[in-house]
Amino acid sequence: MKERLRPGPVLGTPPETGERFIPDLVLGTPPQSRERLRPGPIQGSPAIREAVCIQTDKVYDSCREKDCLENLRVFLTRRGQEIVDRAINVKCRKSEVIWVFPDVEAVPFNRGFFTVSVKFFFRITLDVFTGVGAPTPVEGVATFDKTVILFGSEGKARIFESKFKEDAFDPQLCSKTNLPKAKVEVVDPICLAAKLVDITDRLFETDEFDLAGVPESVSNCFDDELAAGVERKRVFVSLGLFTIIKLERNVQLLIPAFDFCIPERECIAATEDNPCELFERIRFPTDEFFPPQREDFAGAEDVFKNPNSCR
Repeated sequence: MKERLRPGPVLGTPPETGERFIPDLVLGTPPQSRERLRPGPIQGSPAIREAVCIQTDKVYDSCREKDCLENLRVFLTRRGQEIVDRAINVKCRKSEVIWVFPDVEAVPFNRGFFTVSVKFFFRITLDVFTGVGAPTPVEGVATFDKTVILFGSEGKARIFESKFKEDAFDPQLCSKTNLPKAKVEVVDPICLAAKLVDITDRLFETDEFDLAGVPESVSNCFDDELAAGVERKRVFVSLGLFTIIKLERNVQLLIPAFDFCIPERECIAATEDNPCELFERIRFPTDEFFPPQREDFAGAEDVFKNPNSCR
C-alpha cells in the first residue's frame, strides 16, 4: 500500500553523495543544480512543454475536525414556536448548513500563526408531535462557534486589484490587508438527537438570546420571523459535524505545463425540431428499477464487519 503524500518539501538522497536535496525530477533538472527555475520552454522533456508562472491560492495550513455538537438550542419561527409549545415530543428530521462566517486574526507573539474563528448557522427541520396523528414539520436555526489556530505565514505587501463595478467606488483604490484567507469546507451535519425542554421547570436555565446576532441574510432563509423570549418550551438538538479549515495566500507558483487544455468534445444539445434526439442519448436508468446490492457501495462491507455496529 502506497503511503499518502503530504504537503511540504520533497527530499531525496543521491546514492553517490548522501546529501539531502530537493530533486526537480519532474522538470528534468539535475539534482546537483541549485539554480532557480525560470518560466520558459523545458528542454529534454518530451512530455512537459514549459514551466509557467501562475497566480493561485496556496494552502499554507489546514486541519480537519469531527465535532459532536450536543444540546444546541434551536430558535424557531414564530409559527413553529406556537406549535412546539403544544408539543409532547419532537424528532430531528434534517439539518443543513445555511452559511459559515470565518474570521482571521493574528496570534500575538507567534509570527505567522492566526486564529480562525468560525460561526456556523444551521437550518433545523423538526417533526413536532402534538398528539395522535402525523407530525407537523417546523423549522428553526441553530448556531455553533469554533476557533482553531493555523499557520498562515506573513507578508507586508498590500494587494490592490483592478476590478470595475458599476455605480460603486473603484475597489482597486481601496487598500487591502495581507492577511491569509480562511476557507471552510463543510458537509450538512448529521442529526443525532433532539429533545423538548419545558422551561417553566425551574431546574432549567431561562437565559435570553438576542436575535440581533443572526444576520439578515440568514433570517431571510425562513418564511416567518424568528422568535425568542416568548416560548414555554425549547428544543435542543445534537449534531455530528465534519469540517476542513484552511488558510490560503494568493501567490505565484512555477509549475510544469504539458500544453493548453483545449476541449475536444462537442456540446450535446437538443433541437426544437427533434427533442427526442437528446432523449435517445440518455442511458436507461437501470439502478432505479434494480437497486444496487450492499457490496456495490464502497465501504459498506467494512461497516458491517465492525462488531460494535448494529445489524
